Amino acid sequence: MRLISICPSNTEILAYLGLTDQLVGVDNYSDWPQKVKTLPQLGPDLKIDMDQVEKLQPDLVIASLSVPGMERNIEELKKRRIPFIVTNPQSLTDIGHSLLEVGKQCGASAQAEKMASRYFAQLKLLQQATSKLTSRPSLYWEWWPKPVFTPGKVNWLTEISEIAGARNVFSDQETASYQTNWEEIRIRKPDYIFLAWVGVQTEKIQPAVVNKRPGWAELPAIQNGRVAVMEEYLYCRPSPRVLAGLDKLVKMIHPAVGKSIELDPVFA
Repeated sequence: MRLISICPSNTEILAYLGLTDQLVGVDNYSDWPQKVKTLPQLGPDLKIDMDQVEKLQPDLVIASLSVPGMERNIEELKKRRIPFIVTNPQSLTDIGHSLLEVGKQCGASAQAEKMASRYFAQLKLLQQATSKLTSRPSLYWEWWPKPVFTPGKVNWLTEISEIAGARNVFSDQETASYQTNWEEIRIRKPDYIFLAWVGVQTEKIQPAVVNKRPGWAELPAIQNGRVAVMEEYLYCRPSPRVLAGLDKLVKMIHPAVGKSIELDPVFA
């Protein structure tokens, strides 16, 4: 099949399914595995060049509603009668189901079932490793600084926090992405501050930026030196790569437990 992926998480799902060689184009943010960067770049995920998509004559375009604003691309695909499917993973379980869904649509059901089985098995092992922890620090995840966006309850990062033996300070917000402000975060007093700005490379984020925010110097995270820049590609994309992010998080906040975990090499 001639496949096009218009968001990074779906490009990564296709890689786990062994279908990278069938890709004929990707969005500009897709960067894993490395060889997808040699493919035609079709524009940012929210401004896909549909003329170029059409010229590539895909058998299937894989889009995702996990990216806010993707609806515009989907409407354009409908208008042009370009074959497509839409994933919408919001949870860790959804990510496993996306493997199965994409695999089925791309004629790779056997590989999809194999990878989904390994994915869920690894998830279970990580849950078991941290299930008896009694000390669970609070985490603040920052997806974007101005305006401030953070994951709410309906999001894989809240699940990742819980499995890692912690809790998302905004897990009480019944939404996938919650717009907040610096004062509300200050009041919640997170034990850790994690900066994972969507679409921004880690080296371009300076953790010291939080020191300039009013009243933040008193936060436990800052006083204890627990402010970190986290890889956007391990935490902000709903693909099986989040398992590597989860493994890293456990080792960071519960190092003793982390030593007992051996991550399946396919997800490392």
